[in-house]
Amino acid sequence: MNPRNLVCTTAAALLATTLAVAPAQAQRQGPLVLAKSSYFFVGGKLDPAVEGTAPVGHIYVEYMIPQRLRHRTPIVMVHGGSQSGTNFTGTPDGREGWAQYFVRRGYAVYVVDGVGRGRSANWSDVHGPVSKANMERLTQRFVAPERFKMWPQAHLHTQWPGDGKPGDPAFDQFYASQFPSLASFQKQQEINPPALVALLDKIGPAILLTHSQSGAFIWPVTDARPNLVKANIAVEPNGPPVHELDFKGPPEWFADNPREKAFGLGEVPIVYDPPLGGAKLEFVRQDKADGEDLARCWLQKEPARKLPNIAKVPMLIVASEASYHAGYDHCTAAYLTQAGVKNTFLRLGDRGIRGNGHMMMLEKNNQAIARVMAEWVERAVNGERRERVAGR
Repeated sequence: MNPRNLVCTTAAALLATTLAVAPAQAQRQGPLVLAKSSYFFVGGKLDPAVEGTAPVGHIYVEYMIPQRLRHRTPIVMVHGGSQSGTNFTGTPDGREGWAQYFVRRGYAVYVVDGVGRGRSANWSDVHGPVSKANMERLTQRFVAPERFKMWPQAHLHTQWPGDGKPGDPAFDQFYASQFPSLASFQKQQEINPPALVALLDKIGPAILLTHSQSGAFIWPVTDARPNLVKANIAVEPNGPPVHELDFKGPPEWFADNPREKAFGLGEVPIVYDPPLGGAKLEFVRQDKADGEDLARCWLQKEPARKLPNIAKVPMLIVASEASYHAGYDHCTAAYLTQAGVKNTFLRLGDRGIRGNGHMMMLEKNNQAIARVMAEWVERAVNGERRERVAGR
């Protein structure tokens, strides 16, 4: 074969492979028209105790400002464990993500890489050791729970793009996007909220959209800046309260992890009323679960202390049909309600949005989920009537 032809053939094959994960659907919506798009770093400090006086504790933030800005309050999107901001800026099979959806709807969007993750540098494990890769756990919890059936709802999962196995382009793209998380989740809860508070101090009032692990960050952030958090959209937030769950498969399904969360919702202090002072919160577990295939919830022992700052902010909790959160996110809603925090608990299946797992922002019907969240924001936060938005 002529060497030139060989080069052309190879290039064509590489191009075909690239286009395999970028279907035409991604281009059907027309150009994404922006007034401005860039990035910045915020939070953290220069630490002379780290060799070379490294910057630590900061976060990377990229933003998109639509040319037609229809809403005054921007949305800040914060990813979960082992992830980065790419969860929101695209999908493994090349479709647009939640960031683009909200920009097209007229919101300014800020997308975060958490402290020590992605483009927020982690200098020589300055925050401690990081987790190892774990393909089995990723496949079980994120990509193909229906093959493992470790919780009652797992078999309902249908929305992952592709067959969920190595060698499939969407799986390979998603697995390549994974990042090592700090091994200490308590450490993550200590270092991420100050950086997010610094972001709010910089950009002003915003709606926080968090997912999974970062759900533990919203409580101290909202507690510290209730005037700057206009709403919390907690997409399957870290939980349940008090004790994490271990998944055992049938017939027992759930077991409480023995570690107790000192502040109910997480490991870092938040303001309760009456104040805790030196006292510890006391907890009790339900005698009976709220329904079949649900975990028993832990709540405060009555009389329950309230969460006065967090209660100032509207709250939406979103749970999908097939995720490992399907059996317990109602416990987060119940804990908040008992503590005086009004919240809307939304099971997507109740809105006819079915088959989703934990990584719903990447799945085939991600735009339908974004629409439900946007409609809640525009009713509960912006005080707008529900209206038809072009292309939405």
